[in-house]
Amino acid sequence: MVLAWCAALFLATRFFGQWEERQQNPNVMVSSEQGNGYIEVKLASNAQGHFVASGHINGQPVDFMLDTGATDVAVPAELAKRLQLAEGFGVTLSTANGLSQGYRTRIERLQLGDIVLRDVRALVAPGLHGDQVLLGMSALNKLEFTQRGGTMLLRQTTNR
Repeated sequence: MVLAWCAALFLATRFFGQWEERQQNPNVMVSSEQGNGYIEVKLASNAQGHFVASGHINGQPVDFMLDTGATDVAVPAELAKRLQLAEGFGVTLSTANGLSQGYRTRIERLQLGDIVLRDVRALVAPGLHGDQVLLGMSALNKLEFTQRGGTMLLRQTTNR
């Protein structure tokens, strides 16, 4: 009986942990649609109304939070080290928490679903914590995007 209770508790813990993770990032599996001359990605907002999605930087998995208020893609410093992003010149960053020092970098390949962006301007921000990359306008300005309710549609025009 004790073994059954332990197994039930273990399974419940796993189930609710996965459920909570899906609430934070409802776009773990990003689906894409390809049309005549475009690629579209449709994202759902999470429980807080943010658009979070899994993707890749230089082939490495990351989670993005779309941030139309950010000028550039912003990568936390620890994550930038793991991704081996080159350190460019230093910059002063103005954030909601005040001023901090970071540095410029370039992302060779950024992928969200089937949308692939190359040579994207980015910042490494030591003040950002965690593993979430802010997907700012240096990437989003290469796409068309619309938001309606709890859905965001990203569209990349392809040259055919």
